[in-house]
Amino acid sequence: MNIIEVMRLPLSVDLSGFIHLLQRLQVPHRVSEEGDAQVLWAPDTLAEDVLQLYQRYPDGNADLAASADPVAADSPANAPAQPSLVAQAKACKITTLTLLLCFIVAGLTNLGDNFTTISWFTFLDFRVQGDYLYFTPLAQTLDQGQWWRLVSPMLLHFGVLHLAMNSLWYWELGKRIELRQGPWLLLGLTVLFSLVSNLAQHYTSGPSLFGGLSGVLYGLLGHIWLYQWLAPNRFFNLPKGVLVMMLIWLVVCLTGVVGTLGLGQIANAAHVGGLLIGCLTGLLGGALARRKLSA
Repeated sequence: MNIIEVMRLPLSVDLSGFIHLLQRLQVPHRVSEEGDAQVLWAPDTLAEDVLQLYQRYPDGNADLAASADPVAADSPANAPAQPSLVAQAKACKITTLTLLLCFIVAGLTNLGDNFTTISWFTFLDFRVQGDYLYFTPLAQTLDQGQWWRLVSPMLLHFGVLHLAMNSLWYWELGKRIELRQGPWLLLGLTVLFSLVSNLAQHYTSGPSLFGGLSGVLYGLLGHIWLYQWLAPNRFFNLPKGVLVMMLIWLVVCLTGVVGTLGLGQIANAAHVGGLLIGCLTGLLGGALARRKLSA
């Protein structure tokens, strides 16, 4: 399935209501600016439905239209196609590929129980001697050309719950950015957030075993949060309470209570580092988008 141009409209046309309608219907899409026009993109299999939907409800006011003409609104012929999970996955290729790599690595490492395969993806290479892990220094690791280790820990997960929670959040946050700002931007942000969060964790805790997407997730959260604050877009509207819940969880983890309760060690520096760099990219991206809108 390919993403194609559905329609091209002047920047003066307010698409926010229609975009909100597409979100409610869970139709994969994204909007880009090209010169003095805004372009709406959607999967080729849904392009005709999206165009017809815009012709009927350009303001996204489908609820009022349904009240005025309930028979037409309830007609299956007039209902836009609901994309399946497979269709959404095809429309969000980077989001899907990242999660697929996480699942593959989880299988290879037996969810963190196979130390031999874990060492392929850790920030520092290590060897096991007795009950201890001996890590290779970062400078030596990079001299050996193992640059992938700067970002590969994001693919490591320790346990089913760790993998499941991170995967669900990456799907929720990643696809929003990919559909709104494009796959290459999401890929760049994912790599950047992984790099910064891994470096923060390494230089804070020293040589240690850590992994997971959570540093990237806090980066994506910070990016969406401040981008939306500066350049509001309905597609970046997070469900109520999500931001507050994740920030509260961050504070709880920083207190050390999670480790005290025996629930595992938390890579707090990775979380904070990811959030800070995400806020920075959100500020920069939101400021640029706001300037374009006001130009």
